[in-house]
Amino acid sequence: MSSYWRVCKVIDALNEKIGTIVSWGTGILVLMVFLDTFLRYLFSKTFVAVQELEWHLFSVIFLFGAAYTLKHNAHVRVDFIYHRLSRRAKALINCIGCLVFLFPGCFLVIYATVPFVEASWAIGEASPDPGGLPARWLLKAALPFGFSLIALQGISLFVENLLVFLRITTGKEEA
Repeated sequence: MSSYWRVCKVIDALNEKIGTIVSWGTGILVLMVFLDTFLRYLFSKTFVAVQELEWHLFSVIFLFGAAYTLKHNAHVRVDFIYHRLSRRAKALINCIGCLVFLFPGCFLVIYATVPFVEASWAIGEASPDPGGLPARWLLKAALPFGFSLIALQGISLFVENLLVFLRITTGKEEA
C-alpha cells in the first residue's frame, strides 16, 4: 500500500508547487490592476493588452489554484453535519463525493473543452481587439489543464480517503 501513498505525495507535491507559483500571480495581478487604474485615471491612458492580460492572469490563477485549494481542503463548504462525523465517515463521504461529483465534473469539462482549444489553435485565434493579445488558444488551453490538475488532486484525495476508510493508515506519514 505504500506505493499508493507515494502516488498521493507526488500529486500533492505537484499541486503544491503549481499553487505556490500561481500565488505569486496574485501579487502580479494586483500590481497590474493598480498600474492600469493609475494610468487610466491620472493620465487617461489605457492599453487593451494590459486589460486582457489582467483577465487572462485571473483565469489562470483561478483554474490552476483550484487544485491547490482542493489539496488544502479550503473550498467553500456548507457542512452542518460533516464536521461532527468520525474520520472514517468523512473519508467515505469524500470518496463518494469524488466518484459522484468531482471526477464526472472534471472529465465533462475536459471532454468539452479539448475540441474548443483545438479549434482555437487550428485557426491561430488571437484577440479581436486592436492592440489585444495573440495566442488566445493558450488561455483556452488553461481550461482542460486546470481541470486535469483538479482531477489529479481528486485522485490523491480519493486514494487517501479510501485508505483511511479501509483503516490502512500507515504509509503516507512514513513515506
